Amino acid sequence: MAQFAVIGLGSFGATVATELAALNHDVIGIDSNKKFVESISDTITHAVIADATDERVLDELNVKNCDAVVVAIGDDIEASILCVLHLKNLGIEKIMVKAKSKAHHMILSHLGITKIIHPEEDMGIRIAQSLSYPMVRRYMALNNNRYIVKAEITTTLKGAQFQALMDNSPEIKSLMLQRGSHVIYEIAPGTILQEKDILIIEGPLESLRQLSSRFL
Repeated sequence: MAQFAVIGLGSFGATVATELAALNHDVIGIDSNKKFVESISDTITHAVIADATDERVLDELNVKNCDAVVVAIGDDIEASILCVLHLKNLGIEKIMVKAKSKAHHMILSHLGITKIIHPEEDMGIRIAQSLSYPMVRRYMALNNNRYIVKAEITTTLKGAQFQALMDNSPEIKSLMLQRGSHVIYEIAPGTILQEKDILIIEGPLESLRQLSSRFL
């Protein structure tokens, strides 16, 4: 179990905090808005009404002992930056920040933030991907333009041989095949695919795009 702090408990911050708590992590949520804090107090470890732009407050709350801190302050860019500066002063290394604009992103990038998050943009990309590639159930971006993709075998590929599907895609690695409750990690080349099988694969974006046409 890890310990995390989420600063800013609006829609995005509350979702992050709740999901972390659901994964059995110790979560402290901080916001100056009493209503936001009270709405999440029963679902996370600690919910505190506090001013995160005050370094002494952050120090007293021991956020420096957290494995990571997520700054999800909404429209107040000045408060977000000030909070980040205080976290850096406290020696916190892993900081993830929700950016509101390009200017906000630019400032954060100069502060050496671990990860800058654009929730609306990321969601837009996911929606576009799901519309463009309906067989993709979920994906995760890795470094160097590589992705892990969770794809569902549709009626089109029902009865196809696994190796036949993967032919001409040498850069793509198969990680596992899920068939109902059964998981296959070493997929035999002659495996016959069944409708609703879930295939987990990894590879460069362009190769995955080319393979996706086989699913249509």
